[in-house]
Amino acid sequence: MTLLEFKHKLHNALVEVYPKNEIDSFYKLLMAHQLNYSSVDIALNPQTEIPVEKLNYLDNAIEELQREYPIQYILGETEFYGLPFCVNENTLIPRPETEELVDWILSEIKEAKNTSKMRILDIGTGTGCIAISLAKHLPESNIYAIDVSEKTLETAKKNAQLNEVDIHFIHADILKISKLSDLIFHVSKFDIIVSNPPYVRNLEKKEMRTNVLQHEPHQALFVADDNPLLFYEKIAELAASGLSKKGRLFFEINQYLHRETFQLLHEMDYTNIEVKKDLFDNFRMIRASL
Repeated sequence: MTLLEFKHKLHNALVEVYPKNEIDSFYKLLMAHQLNYSSVDIALNPQTEIPVEKLNYLDNAIEELQREYPIQYILGETEFYGLPFCVNENTLIPRPETEELVDWILSEIKEAKNTSKMRILDIGTGTGCIAISLAKHLPESNIYAIDVSEKTLETAKKNAQLNEVDIHFIHADILKISKLSDLIFHVSKFDIIVSNPPYVRNLEKKEMRTNVLQHEPHQALFVADDNPLLFYEKIAELAASGLSKKGRLFFEINQYLHRETFQLLHEMDYTNIEVKKDLFDNFRMIRASL
């Protein structure tokens, strides 16, 4: 089977499930993963024969995609902030919006001209994408990352090794601790605390795509409709005693609850509160200090 023939086969199998541009993206990702072919290679060599030993994997990939299994889980990898990350069903798939949160943090640190030995804490680290991306750009910093899931932390640790950074990983349920010093004894205060906690209300499930709703870990996604800011309130409470004098708290947020999140931080005596939109023009992140 040639590249072009497989492309037609992929489109015919998935045309009822996905838009054409997404199927094209799947094709490029599969060719890069299995054949190490770039987009240019694909365009210039449409009649190249796919090795027979690759066809079984590609056929299985089509079947998985037909049931809307995420392409990132099929490949076992994705890219975030220009870095490679392993992903699986124990981890959320990193989003472009979260890259913008990382970019905001790095921009603020650069503006403050204070990049040496920052103390940073990532709460609910998942794949480790935020912590690892920050570590890669702030090599002198001390970075800590917490997650409630041991399986998720196993993947995050692999990603830290993959990207050759040193992260202090901690297994803990932040809802069950009263102060950060209970977990991290040798760090009195943090310069940056960041979190992308669960924030999707159950009532919003109808807006979500099947590939997310049926396959990504619900523990990392959803919160109860009657208490959607549960994690924000708890993390802000911990940060109130865990941030340094000029420290800053960053969150990724629910676009529908940006006013409520702002008000929560304001009522907890945070200052310099700023809500920022993402590339899709949604209110997606917030920053505050004490």
